Amino acid sequence: MKSPALRYPYVARGESLIEVMLAVVLTAVTALGLIASQMWMIRDARATAMREDAALLADALVEAMHGASPGSPALSQWRSRTASLLPQGEASVSGAGAQTSVARVTWQALAPAPRSGEVIDAPAPCGDITVPAGTGCVVLAFAE
Repeated sequence: MKSPALRYPYVARGESLIEVMLAVVLTAVTALGLIASQMWMIRDARATAMREDAALLADALVEAMHGASPGSPALSQWRSRTASLLPQGEASVSGAGAQTSVARVTWQALAPAPRSGEVIDAPAPCGDITVPAGTGCVVLAFAE
């Protein structure tokens, strides 16, 4: 009669256990990569939704300013809506009463990861003003 080690040579040396462990590790690393990419996509979708909201608020601010004075109740109403809809949201109109005015909406944005070659601390342009890093901005110019 043959010994069990000769009938099942891989069981006796533990090679199957190593293969199973490698498969589990590979599956775990792949799952973590998928979870990380899903989290990144959720974060980008949220940032895009905030930018879309800011653009809609800036457009509404431009529409409210047509034929209105700089201290009109419509402007204060849209400023309060901006503050309630965006994190640390602020709405402003500069150059009101001139031929060309600028509506600006700023908010506390999610800091995007820097791309290769970019300076980490460089703020995004916001029309004619400089905003601190981590602040999102939408600027619309309009003629009265």
